[in-house]
Amino acid sequence: MRFKEKNASKIGSGMAGSRKALRATVAVASTLASLLVSTSALAAGPDTGLKWSEDPTTHCKFVAPESLGDGPKYWTGSCSTITSIATGVGMILARNGNQAGPAFYGEVRAGIPIIGVVDEGNGYRAGLFDGKEVGLKDSERVDIDDSFEVAVVAAKRVSEDYKRQGNTASAKHYLAVAKTLDKQLDRD
Repeated sequence: MRFKEKNASKIGSGMAGSRKALRATVAVASTLASLLVSTSALAAGPDTGLKWSEDPTTHCKFVAPESLGDGPKYWTGSCSTITSIATGVGMILARNGNQAGPAFYGEVRAGIPIIGVVDEGNGYRAGLFDGKEVGLKDSERVDIDDSFEVAVVAAKRVSEDYKRQGNTASAKHYLAVAKTLDKQLDRD
């Protein structure tokens, strides 16, 4: 459950503080487990069954959730200048010709998605990446909420990137995406 300022004061600061501590502990444990799986998969090499993609423009490499399809995919976010591997918070966008397809908004480490949301156009997949897809397993509500929170940050960063490039239309679009993703957290 997401508490707003007015609700947090009603329940008492002790309870709100312990909830934050619990969420932080769960998030850290979840992230460490995902990182361990991702790092193990990366260290094992290309025979792990992970399907790597390469942004045709920047040549940055990453693993995309299967729901993004087989067409070209583009990474908007940080890319290591040494390894050409995506890292950090950003977006993986599938394209079919001039048409934008599904998009992943979330966190990628060493090229592998960790947590986030896939916007399929008619709904969302939210949760942790299992090596093939985001949010396929029964996810805890905290994982889903955390996924949307990370996705909001990712969409805002994509908007900022486009704004820096002078692409006002795309900057506004991804800011609107961030607001839409944020509304998913208000489902209580």
